[in-house]
Amino acid sequence: MLSYIITMLLVGLFAGLLGALLGLGGGIVVTPVLTLIFNVDIKYAVGASIIAVLATSSGSAIAYLKDDMLNLRLAMFLEIFTTLGAFVGAMLSLVLDSKVLFLLYGGLLTFQAFNMYQKIRAGKENHAAVEEDALAAKLNLGGRYYDKSSGELVTYQLTKVPQGSLVMFCAGILSALLGIGAGAFKVLAMDTVMKMPLKASSATSNFMMGVTATASAVFYIFSGHINPVLATPIAIGVIFGSLLGSKMMPYIPVSLLRLIFIVVLLVSGLQMFLRGF
Repeated sequence: MLSYIITMLLVGLFAGLLGALLGLGGGIVVTPVLTLIFNVDIKYAVGASIIAVLATSSGSAIAYLKDDMLNLRLAMFLEIFTTLGAFVGAMLSLVLDSKVLFLLYGGLLTFQAFNMYQKIRAGKENHAAVEEDALAAKLNLGGRYYDKSSGELVTYQLTKVPQGSLVMFCAGILSALLGIGAGAFKVLAMDTVMKMPLKASSATSNFMMGVTATASAVFYIFSGHINPVLATPIAIGVIFGSLLGSKMMPYIPVSLLRLIFIVVLLVSGLQMFLRGF
């Protein structure tokens, strides 16, 4: 039992570190590891992952808010759509087949890996050239932060907010279905659709996932798919890992973050595809 607890703590530590760095939540590591290595039923793995997402958000949000990377105004606006989606997804999870969940997970991760690759090929991003849309201007959704890796003050505006909100609704559904906080979709909505810088997108995504996962966790608790023996050591490890990741992320170049992003998404996505067939 002791070796099992230590193993789950280490899984949580790695999940929290990676989740905080990329804005994907600890679940992106927890779900594949539990299902592919430890043969845990995906519904219990998803339950543990949702707890991991809550722990990642708790461990990193304060640090990102202090560094001004977390856009709290945007997060609260978009969370309306993700929370609605989370309730829809949690109800769907009770009737969908496990193989469908694996395929959905793999498709999501592979798509976002391709999107990150396109960003790297495009080269240096010019956020100042983004034309702010009317809704973003009215709600004052833009922001700025000091990038410690480049030594520059990054000021940004947002565009295509309605389209980004729709992606967030889908992210909420996937959060409940897959137990990953759907951080990949949230980063997609902010970084790709609304043209928000990756670091600010990751920090804001981490905060939002905690709120979204709370809505999903209610359904998983009442359906009996959260095992305390499994979820507790993972959550403890995730908290420490996310604290470490949130301290490291401001100093890491964006290009390196995107490369790490691609590797993690491709490996996890391909594994999930294989498990779904």
